[in-house]
Amino acid sequence: MRLEEHLSGCEPDLAKLILKIADSCKTIKSGFMSRQSCSDTENVYGERQMALDKWADEVLIADLKASGLVKYLASEEQPEILEFDSAGNFGVTMDPLDGSSLIGVNLAVGTIIGIYRGNVLAPGNTMVGAMYVLYGPLTTLTYTVKKGVHEFVLDASGDFVLQKENIRIPDGKIFAPGALRKEYLPGHLKWIEALEADGYKIRFSGSFVADVHQILHKGGVFTYPGYQGNENGKLRLLFEANPMGFIIIQAGGAASHGMGDILEVIPVKVSQRIPIYIGGIKEIDLIEKFTMEG
Repeated sequence: MRLEEHLSGCEPDLAKLILKIADSCKTIKSGFMSRQSCSDTENVYGERQMALDKWADEVLIADLKASGLVKYLASEEQPEILEFDSAGNFGVTMDPLDGSSLIGVNLAVGTIIGIYRGNVLAPGNTMVGAMYVLYGPLTTLTYTVKKGVHEFVLDASGDFVLQKENIRIPDGKIFAPGALRKEYLPGHLKWIEALEADGYKIRFSGSFVADVHQILHKGGVFTYPGYQGNENGKLRLLFEANPMGFIIIQAGGAASHGMGDILEVIPVKVSQRIPIYIGGIKEIDLIEKFTMEG
């Protein structure tokens, strides 16, 4: 089954938006060979931008503006929310190319999207849909519109075709921990030690979207915590935590900032960072127990 057929039961404008983003991601995939060098600019977070980062951002902005479906657009590569003169009223958040520093060593990277009705400075639990496209040995698209989590693969003819429907996160014993161990906060360190004692194995590539994709299929947990000197962590609430947390929760998992549901957090600014724990419910319950114990 092709993606457009699978979306036939979805509200028409939301289906059109997902299909438009899917087409944009096909364009982004096509640029990998020619656009791998670093640019001479930095994004709003002071990070060196890859040429491909900037180009992917430009592709998505142009396509979403032209769609007539999107009113508000927040990108990790832009300092402010963009507002379009549009008949549509969707709000979209996007990390155009998560993990782009890994392209040069041929590891998987991806595009992360959150979809709202109206402005995007709203809790993640108000999203109407979320999706990501993973550019690996296969190019896959995973989406939810609160009716299950479904995965598609880009075939030789250029169509996204159904690979797995109604994905549920399984039990598993892998964990993907970010930050330096010497900078862990006490509750987080206690949690890490408990996972290690229980036989969990580290699987961490440095690409958030790829690591969470693995957790979705194999179980376990991804974390990039708050740490000494940066208690708010590294990852962004709007662009990474909310969309991927929304997908994982729809697949039967959980997403937390260590003391509660990430999707309940009310954003106060576009660039907001947050500690993240995302994966199986038992792993999330355990970190919240350790964090609240201090």
